[in-house]
Amino acid sequence: MNLSRKWLSDFTDIDVPDAEYAETMTMTGSKVERTRALSAEIKNVVVGRVVSTRRHPDSDHMWVCEADVGHDVPVQIVTGAQNVREGDFVPVALHKSRLPGGKKIERGKLRGVKSEGMLCSPDELGLDEHDFPGAIEDGILILTETDGLVPGLDICPVIGADDTVVEFEITNNRPDCLSVVGLARESAAAFGTLTRVPEISVRGGGGAIDGLLTVEIQSPELCPRYTAAMVKNIKIAPSPKWMRQRLRASGVRPINNIVDITNYVMLEYGQPMHAFDYACLDGGKIVVRGALEGERLNTLDGAARALTPDMLVIADAVKAVGVAGVMGGENSEITESTRYAVFESANFDGVSIRRAAAALGMRTDASGRYEKGLDVQNTLPALRRACELVELIGAGEVLDGIIDIRAREYVPRSLALAPDKINALLGTDIPRADMVSILEKIGFRVDGDTVSVPSWRGDIEHWSDLAEEVARFYGYDKIKPTLFGGEAAPGGLTDRQSLLSEAGGLLRGMGYFEIYTYSFIGHSDYDRVNMPPDAPQRRSVTILNPLGEDRSVMRTTPLPSMLESLRRNKAARNENARLYEAARVYRPGGAVLPDERVILTLGAYGDIDFYAVKGAVETLLRELRARDVEFRPRADLPAFHPGRCADIFAGGVKIGVLGQIHPSVAGNYDLAETYAAELDFYAMLDLRADEAKYSPLPRYPAAERDIAVVCGDDVTAAELTAVIRRGGGEYLRDVALFDVYTGAPIPAGKKSAAFSLRFRSDESTLTDEDADGAVRGILALLERELGAVMR
Repeated sequence: MNLSRKWLSDFTDIDVPDAEYAETMTMTGSKVERTRALSAEIKNVVVGRVVSTRRHPDSDHMWVCEADVGHDVPVQIVTGAQNVREGDFVPVALHKSRLPGGKKIERGKLRGVKSEGMLCSPDELGLDEHDFPGAIEDGILILTETDGLVPGLDICPVIGADDTVVEFEITNNRPDCLSVVGLARESAAAFGTLTRVPEISVRGGGGAIDGLLTVEIQSPELCPRYTAAMVKNIKIAPSPKWMRQRLRASGVRPINNIVDITNYVMLEYGQPMHAFDYACLDGGKIVVRGALEGERLNTLDGAARALTPDMLVIADAVKAVGVAGVMGGENSEITESTRYAVFESANFDGVSIRRAAAALGMRTDASGRYEKGLDVQNTLPALRRACELVELIGAGEVLDGIIDIRAREYVPRSLALAPDKINALLGTDIPRADMVSILEKIGFRVDGDTVSVPSWRGDIEHWSDLAEEVARFYGYDKIKPTLFGGEAAPGGLTDRQSLLSEAGGLLRGMGYFEIYTYSFIGHSDYDRVNMPPDAPQRRSVTILNPLGEDRSVMRTTPLPSMLESLRRNKAARNENARLYEAARVYRPGGAVLPDERVILTLGAYGDIDFYAVKGAVETLLRELRARDVEFRPRADLPAFHPGRCADIFAGGVKIGVLGQIHPSVAGNYDLAETYAAELDFYAMLDLRADEAKYSPLPRYPAAERDIAVVCGDDVTAAELTAVIRRGGGEYLRDVALFDVYTGAPIPAGKKSAAFSLRFRSDESTLTDEDADGAVRGILALLERELGAVMR
């Protein structure tokens, strides 16, 4: 919210420097981003009156002007503009002047003729034709509103630059501060001055509104109040200079008097308004209703909008004429031919407006205010202020009477004043009388122990909200630091956070670097990882307002994001990369929202192979106490190499996949041999074993044996290991594969697998017979179940 301090002075008297004003307002909760003096970039520019003009002796397009700038003698200035005449008042940049953008002007010569400065165009002063209607874009700014102008007068007050704009960051819970009146209340309370809102006076006399217009609210849950007035004999013209200057200081471009009045009231009172051409309203009727199925509307920005039944519209007896709270329609726009206008000042449901604006992709100043929840009691004062301005600037004649439809009666909110609870919460000892004084100066009424909340403070719902109001005007800097009373609230990480932190530490220790990527990708990313057209994972959540086609859906797999990060590392000449991400994926299927899961994703290329990635995954799962981990070959995943891929199981439940990326997929990302792994983080947490238990160091030595067996080439090491563990009995502690061999003298279709076995007893030293007996049992079981025989 941009606040003009000149505009603020209409409602309260605050005579402090800009820096002090900004600091005080920030300390009372109205954060100031910055203050900007509009005159800061304009120095030594004055009003001049052209005394004479003559052709330049050495140019066919330049003029030599004499201008009275309040000095003893006129100054001579050479200009190339063709719109300057004797008697014109113009802005004159004198010797050693400065203009917006840092441009400096000094005396000099133009084609041999001395020039003491420069006559300024609107653009050179940071203005345009909207600020000074009739101004020529590439000509000198002719000051046609000459009342009070004298040569030598500083140009800043003339063009409205004698003002300071204060830029506030208004939080979503304070829509009342998106207005000059609202910030005036806050300012007056902060500086101990009085707020004055001038009484609105509307003469009327243009005839009665009765019989001309009716209003019907068919969606009372979305429109609690609709207020309307009419103006006849509309005269479309530029707004007066004071209005244009205030709008410009607030960041709003002046258009014409009718549009400017609605914008002016929105800024001053915080109530969005709209004006309809009465001649375009069929049946002389306004209907507030939901859009019809298939209904369309061309809005004022020239775009055709497809409306849906959940959108609130303003309609006449036949058609929609505006999207409620967002933008009006072209079919009821105020034009030069408008003779009767209907002014709308309504209150709409904020959630409905936000959803409609988002669905249509057209967030406006009005929708931005409505979506925060506006004061239902503000529609009538704002409408009357608009009518007053119509009469003040001669834009038309206001008809007698106002249509004010309340679909729901406003019920004031009351809260109990509890000084002891407030002091206990704040850690203060503020007297009750001081609390009452603070609350009353910001618009609350206190009657005994009952506090009546003003209608514009919809954010005040609980006694703790009253405590916040007391604290910010009492002064946060006056509240002494104290320790929390009572028992400290329990803190710490959740189980998921702890596990994720532990996993990250393990992966970083193994040389993997953490990355963060966007959760949204494009449909083409699924093609790049060879995902089949009918794959369930292609069903994604679509983003309504995407950054682009390549960021249009929420990802269902983290693989494209990981491969893209690896591609960028490769393109940056990083020859070896090991990355990991706790990537969120979004899979449709929830009742309202998609199923959101965290997939711990690893990716690597360079000095790494399948077994290195598998080893990292094994280490990770072991340290996280995953139970009964297995790796089962998988050959049908299109993104992975069919002979170098495995599903990962823990406790019999699939928790992920690892393997080499399919060469065609790697080629899509300009990568060579690349590896990846995906682990369902939430599944890992659910399958985690109980807390680790301490085991003392062994008291007795281990007996070690090596065995080599010949088995079918299709028998996996995991199958052999599982049988060895079952056949090893109670003394078998460790099994490790250390060699796999094929070739002579091993028969074709066979392979040799060698394992190292470690046996130990917790009760005594094992004998050779104990260990050899266990080995015989293992060999017998291997032959019986897998056909594996001793080599």
